[in-house]
Amino acid sequence: MAEFKNGQFHFNFSGCCRWLESQGRKMFGPHFLIYPEDHDLILTLLVYAIADLENCQKRNLNLKKGILLTGPVGCGKTSLITLVGFFFPNAQQYTVKSTREIAFEFEKEGYTVINRFGKGTVSATGNSPPPGIYCFDDLGIEQPQKYFGNECNVMAEILLSRYDLFISNGVPTHVTTNLSASELEEKYGNRIRSRMREMFNLVAFNKNSRDKRT
Repeated sequence: MAEFKNGQFHFNFSGCCRWLESQGRKMFGPHFLIYPEDHDLILTLLVYAIADLENCQKRNLNLKKGILLTGPVGCGKTSLITLVGFFFPNAQQYTVKSTREIAFEFEKEGYTVINRFGKGTVSATGNSPPPGIYCFDDLGIEQPQKYFGNECNVMAEILLSRYDLFISNGVPTHVTTNLSASELEEKYGNRIRSRMREMFNLVAFNKNSRDKRT
């Protein structure tokens, strides 16, 4: 589907789309389809995944940054970001994790959850292992949670930690969200929004993209 030969990428986009659709049906059901109106967005994600520098530059993608994939409810963000993850080299593959699940984990386990997803879990020897790469799915739908009466905006704290990892170690983070830039700023504050500009490449579905769940 995509290979590097003689100093150039040889990229079969039609073959990639067929694979995505086939794999999508295995993972998400026989209803899964790749829609023609999403082809340009899919191409953007794929050239980023395989680190095609020339096409990334044409599309204003910074390979050091993560992906912020935005779009309306039901447009296919979660399924697409999951499938595209298979195109990344092993060292750059990520785990897709629902922000709602993270918030519930915080309610049960407390601040270790922020370390788990933000900094890496502290081992028995007291050393922090290298943190994994995550795609935080549906950023903004989670609610602030309390742990022993203390309320915390869990994802705001995790994003701050991920920003520190990005600056110090170059560890990327990916995100999907239904929210606009102004809505993200309202929920997480200007401090987070400013850091997100530095951390992410914005890739957006058309605001009129169809609801694939119907």
